[in-house]
Amino acid sequence: MVMQKYITAADGPACKTNCINMKNRILTGWSFRRALYLAMGLYVVVQGIIDREWFWLIPGIYFASMGLFAFGCASGNCYGSQCTIEKEPTKQS
Repeated sequence: MVMQKYITAADGPACKTNCINMKNRILTGWSFRRALYLAMGLYVVVQGIIDREWFWLIPGIYFASMGLFAFGCASGNCYGSQCTIEKEPTKQS
């Protein structure tokens, strides 16, 4: 069995780079959609706790983390034309 190596402070620059990237990801690139995902996710979490409906914690935490960490639709990657598709060269005879 191979043990996975975790990044620790002893790793020096690698740990510092990952921490800086995460900090930049959280603090920059905010849009209305991202703030909305965070706010609605937190609302669902709070309502789930107040009503003691523990099932709602799962989607609430998921949507709040989408807004906080900018992944999925909250980062603007859900709608089309975000990636370029390279065309294959055609053979002309």
